[in-house]
Amino acid sequence: MHKQISSTQNPFIKQLFTLKEKSRNRKKDGKFLIEGAREIALAIQGNYEIDSLLFQPELFPEHQLEGLNTSCSKLFEVSKEVYQKLAHRETTEGVIALVNSKGHTLEALRFKNENPLILVAEAPEKPGNIGALLRTADAANLDAVIIANPKTDLYNPNIIRSSVGCVFTNQIAIGETSDIIRFLHQKGINIYCAALTAASNYHTQDYKQATAIVVGTEATGLNDEWLENSTQNIIIPMQGEIDSMNVSVAAAIIIFEAKRQRDFNQFN
Repeated sequence: MHKQISSTQNPFIKQLFTLKEKSRNRKKDGKFLIEGAREIALAIQGNYEIDSLLFQPELFPEHQLEGLNTSCSKLFEVSKEVYQKLAHRETTEGVIALVNSKGHTLEALRFKNENPLILVAEAPEKPGNIGALLRTADAANLDAVIIANPKTDLYNPNIIRSSVGCVFTNQIAIGETSDIIRFLHQKGINIYCAALTAASNYHTQDYKQATAIVVGTEATGLNDEWLENSTQNIIIPMQGEIDSMNVSVAAAIIIFEAKRQRDFNQFN
């Protein structure tokens, strides 16, 4: 059985709209919205708890809910007007989930490998870049992504969309720079900082040991605290007229060099 909601003035819908629009409401309530069947399925796979499901039957017939493989019993059939109020995308599938947030503490990180490979992003702000970093981390099957001093809420709809759900497939922690550095030192994880100063070419380093690859923003790079605690600063040689590239592209180049070394070491 499910309830029907046809009015955008419904109190529950108003609450959901504030979660869509405002980071502080997401943090206060500990909940956020996911739009789209693939993203919801990835969240379920990532052990996120689904509070409620809303579907628009003309776009997403009720029988398709079975394909999401969730035990959620709070189902709402909503009108097109209600759905359009809550939907973030212009083209969408007709299903939205209300989901409970996770904590993302450093202490909760668990590494399956003795020599984990981690991506650390310092003060990322643009949802598109964060989404691209998470897609790269998923593609490389990294052990974790750590976000230092984030400028954007992890459950921002634009991050969920640009990551195509990889915000749910990665093990993610969030913390302050000093706490993250302390954590990495305690775990014996080498710190390789993408930086322009005192840097070696990225492909000359050995990433087969426990490794954190640290990237900053294109505008400001990494702060002194990272550079002072770096095992080695690394740089991608530029052959054009500019001295930097998109942070997600730079991270991908370094990460897949680390993966190449590890795969070569594994099979040889």
